[in-house]
Amino acid sequence: MTAQTVDEYIASFPDDVADRLRQVRAAIVAEVPPPVEERIRYGIAAVMLGGRYAIHFAGWKHHIGLYPVPTLPGPLESEVAPLRSATDTVNLPHRAELPIDLIGRIAAAIVAQRAAASD
Repeated sequence: MTAQTVDEYIASFPDDVADRLRQVRAAIVAEVPPPVEERIRYGIAAVMLGGRYAIHFAGWKHHIGLYPVPTLPGPLESEVAPLRSATDTVNLPHRAELPIDLIGRIAAAIVAQRAAASD
C-alpha cells in the first residue's frame, strides 16, 4: 500500500529510521511559514511552500535524502557539499548523527530563495 499522508509514509519505516525521519521533518517544518502543508509526491514526503514543493525528504536503506537542494549561499554550501550525492541531492547517512541544525538552515535558505524569486 502506498502512503497517502506524511505520517503514513514515516510509519512505514522501521522505528529507528522513522524517528530520524520525524526529526528531519520537524527541522524542515520549523523553517516554513505557516500554514505548513505536507504531501506525498512521487511516493515520498514533501513540505510545500505557497502551493509548490519546498523540499522533499525520503527514507532509504542507508540514508535519508533531501531533494531538491539548490546551490546555497557560500558558507552554507561549503557545509552541505560533503553531503551532496548529486547536483540537487543531499544524503544524510544513517551511520552518522543527524545534523538537525544544518537541515533547518538548508530549509530556511530554500524558503528565502523562494521568497526572493517571487518578489
